[in-house]
Formats: sequence, C-alpha cells, structure tokens
Amino acid sequence: MATTRIARTAWEGSLTEGKGVVSLVTSGVGEFAVSWASRAEAANGKTSPEELIAAAHSSCFSMALSHGLTGAGTPPTLLETQADVTFQPGTGITGIHLTVQGTVPGLDEAGFVKAAEDAKANCPVSKALSGTTITLTASLA
Repeated sequence: MATTRIARTAWEGSLTEGKGVVSLVTSGVGEFAVSWASRAEAANGKTSPEELIAAAHSSCFSMALSHGLTGAGTPPTLLETQADVTFQPGTGITGIHLTVQGTVPGLDEAGFVKAAEDAKANCPVSKALSGTTITLTASLA
C-alpha cells in the first residue's frame, strides 16, 4: 500500500530578504522557520531544505540498514547515523556524506561496512537523491 506524506511551506518576500515556515502536515509535529540566510550562511535557529534532506536521509538509511542487518540474522542494538548535506549557493547540493556507527552483536567490521554500503545504495531517499554524490563512512562501535 502506497503512502503520501505532506509538507507545506508559506514563503513571504524575495529569495534573499524573505522568510518562510515549513509545516510538517501529515505528522503535525511542527512548523519550522526557514530563510535564505539559514540556508546559505548561519542557521540562527532556522532550518533549511538541506537540513530537512539530511534528516530524511539519515532516518531512511538507518531504517534500511537495520532491515538489512536483521534480515541477515544480525539485528543491530544501535545505529547512529549522521547525514551531512553540503550546499553551495549558485551551484546547489554538491554532496551528501553519511556517517554511521553501529552496535551489532555477531558481526565483524567488514560485514557491517558491506551492509551499510548496500543500505546507502538502496534506501529510497538515496535513490531519490541519486543526482548527487553520496559517500559513506561506516564503523562498529
């Protein structure tokens, strides 16, 4: 069964002087201020499209890795994933780096790295972001 998730943004003003509010409609968990300055300079308490992409990617990757590890008979105790999305004004998103550290009883480092590479290649968000370079650092805790 397919699902659809909804987010909405209300934007006021020009790109560089304007401001907006992103609403996570489906979950209702919140509204988040966004601006050009929070995207291209310092966050200053506001989010950016890149931070939202990082959140989506780190969570999707973690789910995919957990699923793969569990399916292979080595369910993780803990996966800690960070996604660093790099934005260059005038160019766009220039890369995404995933860093994951896992606690996986019964699995060696090589097996963990292999499972992480598979999750990076196959999680739905990685596939949706295939137009950019995605790199990975994976290690056991």
